Amino acid sequence: MDSAARNTKRSGQILDGDGYKFGGGTGEILNFQGKGSSLTSTQPIIGKGTRTLSVKAKRRLEALSEISTQGKVVKDLFRLMGDPSLWMLAYSNIYPNKGAMTPGVDNSTMDGFSEDRALNLIETLKEGLYNHKPVRRTYIPKSNGKVRPLGIPTGDDKLVQEVTRIILERIYEPIFSDWSHGFRPGRSCHTALSSIQKGWHGVKWIINVDIKGYFDNIDHEILISLLEKRIDDKRFINLIKLMLKAGCIEDWNYHGTYTGTPQGGIISPLLSNIYLHEMDIFAEKLKCEFDAGKGRRRNAVYRQYESIIHKGWKRIGRVQDAGGDEIEVARIRQQISDAQSRQRQVHYGDPFDPTYRRLHYCRYADDFTIGIIGNKAEAAGIFNKVKEFINGSLNLEISEEKSGISHFEKGFEYLGYVVASNVANKLMKVRNLGGVALKRTIRGAVTLQVPTRVGLSFAKNHGYIRAKDHRATHINTLLRRSDEEIILTYNAEFRGLALYYALAKDVKRKLGWLEYVKTGSMLATLAAKHKSSMNKMHKMLSDNGELVYKTQVKGKTKRLVVYKLKHLKVPGKSARVDVEPNVSMFKHSRTEIIDRLNAGKCEYCRKTKGYFEVHHKNKLKDTAPGIERALASMRRKTIVLCVECHHKLHAGTLPDMRFLGE
Repeated sequence: MDSAARNTKRSGQILDGDGYKFGGGTGEILNFQGKGSSLTSTQPIIGKGTRTLSVKAKRRLEALSEISTQGKVVKDLFRLMGDPSLWMLAYSNIYPNKGAMTPGVDNSTMDGFSEDRALNLIETLKEGLYNHKPVRRTYIPKSNGKVRPLGIPTGDDKLVQEVTRIILERIYEPIFSDWSHGFRPGRSCHTALSSIQKGWHGVKWIINVDIKGYFDNIDHEILISLLEKRIDDKRFINLIKLMLKAGCIEDWNYHGTYTGTPQGGIISPLLSNIYLHEMDIFAEKLKCEFDAGKGRRRNAVYRQYESIIHKGWKRIGRVQDAGGDEIEVARIRQQISDAQSRQRQVHYGDPFDPTYRRLHYCRYADDFTIGIIGNKAEAAGIFNKVKEFINGSLNLEISEEKSGISHFEKGFEYLGYVVASNVANKLMKVRNLGGVALKRTIRGAVTLQVPTRVGLSFAKNHGYIRAKDHRATHINTLLRRSDEEIILTYNAEFRGLALYYALAKDVKRKLGWLEYVKTGSMLATLAAKHKSSMNKMHKMLSDNGELVYKTQVKGKTKRLVVYKLKHLKVPGKSARVDVEPNVSMFKHSRTEIIDRLNAGKCEYCRKTKGYFEVHHKNKLKDTAPGIERALASMRRKTIVLCVECHHKLHAGTLPDMRFLGE
């Protein structure tokens, strides 16, 4: 809990733009007297068994999608932000995230959330006292050895951003392009790659476009003008301006932000999609202008062989009708067989048909690519138009070193995969009504592959191998963990990588070596912990061809299987993978954390009167023994405390009382 929440008196008065406003009893919306306030109800925001969103807010959000789909301008968004249930939904979205306990410049986090905190933010916004604080600048490593800057907002700013994001998503999600896959519900890297794999057959040229420092160079004026095309609400637009112009703090120095949206902010991904939605619209316009022809014309060479085969079979029929000369029939059959072999070497359609052209487009965040069925000159023309649009209309700069045109058969990297065109002429047996026939594999089909460097790079980054000889080694930081935790760590790391590359045709072959060194590193870590050998650890875990860790829990054997590539189920062509589960039934019904908060009961001392806040477990050293036992018994990382217990916990004076079961 931040210091502002601890030190503020619950006087029912607004202190300043950063303070909290508190009042009445638990579960009540207070009678605020600020101008324009509509918070006069004394009904609970969220009662047990009711929906997280109020009926009014739910209907209003649904109406936003309908209005946006119709191309109309939306209004009264700032008023919608005054619905307390929307803030409860925002908190329930944020609190499970790892970043919920990452402090901003004022060290505030999601710890200490309460109904009063949400109500005070609503009133602060309405009174015009809210001011978005600068983000805290930090850096995280990238896979190429460089670092990526992140901007961490304060706890209150995260809540404001999430409420704003919920509203904006309702407006823009229905109108976003099907070609856009980044930072959208139900879409992912896998949906982007699947769309390329299924729909880019026959593509000849690839246009790769890389934007220099996209998130840091978004033009604020252009972004605001794009928002104003669909939103007629000055106060709501001004709130977004505050977020964009908040600046950042790095090494105790303030830096103003005149362009860009800080990576790490809750609302930044959505704003970046709104900005590049203009690129999606432009690509759709290019496709309409470029595409030509209903289909490829027939290949003349293919038709010649087809004619030879057809006439050959007719000649065989005539010879057999005339009495049958077996030598002549055999000679004709050989001619037919030779023609069929040559026919399989050429395309059915004319690959150089100038009347048939297609443009394909796919975007994941700021990483987008264009596929062209046409000649290289046409691809160059499209590339120039895209550069002009990005440089002019979006005021962004393209990296000439990373952008360009390449032949699809050479392959290119996209979202960590190698995407290439199939050039093999393999034959496969297929069943038909007459039995079994030979069928040619599709020439020009798209294949997804694992880059060769992935296994070695992953093993180095996770400490599985020694740098000098690439042999498996133990990991010192895991030696203090339990055996189960060690195995779970290795399983989670390797399973995550394998699942990401599940679409690749060579995933099991390319990651086979990594599985070997991962298993070796795991056995070495267990051996180092128990002062044993890898062979003994292997024998201890071996069970019918699997490596299984067994423990006894309440008289029953619990099995933890070491994850291997043979457990990976490669998805079929029609499967949808890497798609987030549908959690709308949870988001739009009552949530566990909100029900607990509204229960009006301290989950530690059992007090039922006063004010209640949510404490988030952060570090073990910050947690009193009694609280640690309480959290463990509930299998949670949050606990609802009365204000007195919460203050004592942060002060280190909370007594270690016995936690009573629920």
